[in-house]
Formats: sequence, C-alpha cells, structure tokens
Amino acid sequence: MKLRALIARIAVLCMLPVMAWAAYDATRVLDVAASRSNKVLEQARDLVALIERAARLDEPARLVAVNQFFNQRIAFHDDAETWGVPDYWASPLESLERRAGDCEDYAIAKYFALAASGVPVSRLRMVYVRARLAGQSQAHMVLAYYAEPNAEPEILDNLRPEVLPASRRPDLTPVFSFNTDGLWQGVGAQSQGDPLARLSLWRDLVAKVRAEGLF
Repeated sequence: MKLRALIARIAVLCMLPVMAWAAYDATRVLDVAASRSNKVLEQARDLVALIERAARLDEPARLVAVNQFFNQRIAFHDDAETWGVPDYWASPLESLERRAGDCEDYAIAKYFALAASGVPVSRLRMVYVRARLAGQSQAHMVLAYYAEPNAEPEILDNLRPEVLPASRRPDLTPVFSFNTDGLWQGVGAQSQGDPLARLSLWRDLVAKVRAEGLF
C-alpha cells in the first residue's frame, strides 16, 4: 500500500450529489451472490448468518465475533496477486469469494458487517496507520470502534487475533481516519470533510456495497 499516494487521493475534491443511503437487506445480499456463482452464495449465507448472530450479542461480543470471522475466512494477499492491480478495495462479498484480501479489505469487511448488525457507523472508523513490523514502519489499515465519542477505541486488526484497546497497540501510529460520515486527521474529533467526496476509492466501494445490499 502506497501511503503517500493514498494521502494524495484524499486531497482531490470531487463534487458529488447527496447519496440516499440504503439499509442492510439480507435477501438482496443472497440474490446478488446467487447471480454470481454458487461459491459466492455459500459465502454470502455464512456472512448473513454471522450478521444475524452478531446482532443478538452485546457490542463487545459482536466485535469479537466479526473480527474472528474475517480473520479466519480471509487469507492475506496483496492486491496485485488477488486482483492484478496495485490497489483495489474489495467489498465483503468479493473478499469472501476470493478468500483473500489485504489489510484494508479486512477492515472494510468488518466495518460493513458490524454496521449491518446494528452498530452505528458513528462508532466505527477506518484508520490508516503506520505499523511497526519487524523493526520497520509500513502503511496499514485497521478498524477502530468507539463505545462513546471520547472513549479509547478498540482496534480490530488482521495482524492480531484479539480486539485490543488502542493503548495496547503502541505499534500503531494513526495518520488519518474516516467512515461514511466523516474524515479526520489522525483520530481527532474535528471532521476534515466529506469522505465520499474526498476519498474516491471509499466512495466507489460504498456504492458497490450498497448495490450488493450490505449497507
């Protein structure tokens, strides 16, 4: 993942109309999956079952269930290997179909599964970080969950099996964060603008996930 190029992308403003948000629709998810292949349908059924199970749990248990599901179902592969392009943001259905994804694909899948299970998107943020791995700093993405606006976030990450508070992840340094409502420098409280207008990969992904019925 080229962090400099990604940051450059959010500096480009695109004028967009206001999007009408669709709600999670399990029937549509399954219909879309069935139109692709039996393999995708099988994965979609498991995804719908996860969302239904998670919706019956309290939010801490919901985080664990969703985190474990995708960490176990998706094997890490970079986009060039999986999709043949340098950078591709896959929908949860696409990642499950390929059983592969890179760090942003894990975070994306967890974000939309949690949102579909009833977690307000105001409590979720996709966070670009610098991660220290084997003594080196590299670009990485995680999902952060805030029980309250000013609470310490819980971190869902494909590098670790546990959901951990941010204070127990000193190896991660936030760069910027976003969700479907806002865009922030680091993990600050002051929004820096509309993420759908400023981050084209995110805008296109959200449209794709909505078309698949997951959001």
